[in-house]
Amino acid sequence: MAGSRRKSPGITPEILLRAYSIGLFPMAESADDPEIFWVEPELRGVLPLDNFHVSKSLAKTIRRQPFDIRFDHDFDAVIAACAEATSDRPSTWINHTIRSLYSTLHRMGHAHSVEAWHDDQLVGGLYGVSLGSAFFGESMFSRRTDASKICLVHLVARLRDRDFTLLDTQFTTEHLKTFGAIDVPKDNYAVMLAAAMDSPHLTF
Repeated sequence: MAGSRRKSPGITPEILLRAYSIGLFPMAESADDPEIFWVEPELRGVLPLDNFHVSKSLAKTIRRQPFDIRFDHDFDAVIAACAEATSDRPSTWINHTIRSLYSTLHRMGHAHSVEAWHDDQLVGGLYGVSLGSAFFGESMFSRRTDASKICLVHLVARLRDRDFTLLDTQFTTEHLKTFGAIDVPKDNYAVMLAAAMDSPHLTF
């Protein structure tokens, strides 16, 4: 993991928001590890809102409306699902402290979820933090084909509609690159972040 890491002996929701505003975010080594450390990557993953790409096959799937998409309907269920170990993801960085902190941020109006439901069952989703005109994506999960991808498409549409300027993905993956995600050097990211923090806090 490129970038600096520093341990955090104690953290509050207010400290967490301050950290986001200056380019830091927290992680744990595993779900069972109580320690949290701050991460500041040398290359930051960003998904440009004006250069978001949806494949023809995914667009066709979206037109069929396979899921009921909801926002902030069950935030705690989404973060719990993101924290679950799966065959594709045997370990996770989301520990109990992180789950508790982000649930508090949700109640404060700073953490949000996009959810895919089918037959009243939660089958996919993502969550993240909103601050200024930035949205910091944290994690996503999928229990049905394309569920998390479709949630991402709805997230981008919502951010565009509400004039957000920055969608931070922390890191890039091959999966995110198919949507247009790019790596931004830390200094360039700091300029983008500062501009987003100069904005009043936008309603998600």
